[in-house]
Amino acid sequence: MVFRKLPGVSASGMGLRLSQKFVFLLFLSGLVTLCFGALFFLPDSVRLKRIFLSKTESQPVTVGSGSENDAREHLKRPKEQEHPRGMTSAKGETSSTKLKSLSRKPSVSHEATEERLAGGKAQEELTLPRSKAAESASEKSTASDHGANSDTFSFNKFKRCLLKPPLGREYGKPRDPKTNERRDKVKEMMKFAWDNYKRYAWGKNELRPLTRNGHIGNMFGGLRGASIIDSLDTLYIMGLMDEYNDAKEWVQTSLDLNSNGEASLFEVNIRYVGGLLSAYYLTGEEVFKSKVLELGEKLLPAFNTPTGIPRGVINLGSWSWGWASAGSSILAEFGTLHLEFVHLTELSRNPIYTEKVMNIRKLLNKIEKPHGLYPNFLSPVSGNWVQHHVSIGGLGDSFYEYLIKSYLMSDKTDDDAKKMYYGALEAIEANLVQKSPGGLTYMAEWRGGILDHKMGHLACFSGGMIGIGADDGAPEKRQHYLDLAAEITHTCHESYTRSATKLGPEAFRFDGGGEATATRLSDRYYILRPEVIESYMYMWRLTHDPKYREWGWEAVEALEQHCRVESGFSGIRDVYTMTVSHDNMQQSFFLSETLKYLYLLFSDDDLLPLEDWVFNTEAHPLPIIRKSCLQDEATQDKTVSE
Repeated sequence: MVFRKLPGVSASGMGLRLSQKFVFLLFLSGLVTLCFGALFFLPDSVRLKRIFLSKTESQPVTVGSGSENDAREHLKRPKEQEHPRGMTSAKGETSSTKLKSLSRKPSVSHEATEERLAGGKAQEELTLPRSKAAESASEKSTASDHGANSDTFSFNKFKRCLLKPPLGREYGKPRDPKTNERRDKVKEMMKFAWDNYKRYAWGKNELRPLTRNGHIGNMFGGLRGASIIDSLDTLYIMGLMDEYNDAKEWVQTSLDLNSNGEASLFEVNIRYVGGLLSAYYLTGEEVFKSKVLELGEKLLPAFNTPTGIPRGVINLGSWSWGWASAGSSILAEFGTLHLEFVHLTELSRNPIYTEKVMNIRKLLNKIEKPHGLYPNFLSPVSGNWVQHHVSIGGLGDSFYEYLIKSYLMSDKTDDDAKKMYYGALEAIEANLVQKSPGGLTYMAEWRGGILDHKMGHLACFSGGMIGIGADDGAPEKRQHYLDLAAEITHTCHESYTRSATKLGPEAFRFDGGGEATATRLSDRYYILRPEVIESYMYMWRLTHDPKYREWGWEAVEALEQHCRVESGFSGIRDVYTMTVSHDNMQQSFFLSETLKYLYLLFSDDDLLPLEDWVFNTEAHPLPIIRKSCLQDEATQDKTVSE
């Protein structure tokens, strides 16, 4: 007992002096206050329920409450009791990447059905020589599909609902010899980067090429192998099958999802969840599916806040409280979950993932937005904006990207995402889009009504974003949007051409007499970022203007000259000097995004065709969800079985 440890107290505990009684009561009251105070300050009142109710007692699920109990109860339900919810069935015309309309409707005619099935067959034949593992995965998928009910995801049904083979008729090989030579160069760059990562940093998150060792960092908590997960789909589409199989084996044997440590919800989602999802959809390998569903469960406690807006940091090693840091949530972080979480629902048939991200939408639609703009910081406790700083670059960027991509990924049925995207784009044009004296169009930042005439490298993705959304805007604005996309992409190219290395700075300004150049020393670095090349790729596919391939090749030459070192690729500290200083870091997104977008830029459009795929913000391809086709396939299978 506690009082036995107090000095001067006898073993019998009798005969306490008045002063000792007072000390004892003071200690006891302090202990009680501490215990109940701890409970009071926990982030959700349902903590009391967890303590005072038995674990076997079932708690009601309230969508949007964001409690950890919600997550636990959904995950405990047997799958046969789940009723998949989410996007409505496909309707009308589907997504198009060119201004001419491209129908994505999965089965409008007998001929279209035959073409799709033929494409799927051709894809299987093309994939066979790549890897015996891929053949084995297909056989396993077929076996698991046999007799499966509608509540189980079927990989083969999914493949039949693609309009085209994912890897094209000839793996996207261009007919033009010069373009094919350039594509082969990008493939060589990927193999060089991968081989050095494997040699010096295998299993670590990223390679330090100058010191020839691995880097772990604290962004992913205890997770390892970020470069491996980020590279899976890039290796696969490039046909680097030995390297892909090494990566797959590491996932099978060494990817530990139970490690302790505070991880960024955003980074884990876009890199690990996105990478595993795309690897599964491209190959059908069950190991990727099982790993991503295990990881998805571990992310749910992050939503355990009073508003359901997730905290930015989560501990993956335990269910704890789901978050580990106070303060504001960032728009680009909690707004960049939708694509991956909808696919987690598709694979698991558990609606909780879609419900969590739809709850974010509901809150954003309720609160007032200054001039129609979405500020970068939101309180996950109150659900109010913390400050009125708006940026299409860092802190805001991928929120807008995921709105238009959610609409496209839903086979154009997510009308809420469409409305939010075009509403936001209208506000951006009215308040942020500027024209410099030299005629360059750029995206300024907005700070409480005052414009900061700065554009970050991260904001250069917006050329591609506006481009892929052009065809679904109001008819009278479609050409305008495509022109705006081209102008922004041109401005970002100028930020490259105006540097000595022909690589772009982290941020560039349009005041003080300069245009599209960094005026601060802290903005002059380049860390192998992909956003400018990303817009080149999209604009090439939308317009087939050869200048985009030329601009991409300029970037390849600059990367080779200034960023390639003896044991990998490294960022540089100053793009305005030819005497480069390297930062000793080969970022995982260089393998996932920069090199993948370059490879696609020099490939035919049928390699990961935009009619079937959208790319998450880490360039991991995720398939368009054609509910009507999947339901038709399920009905046909049921009829055949009867």
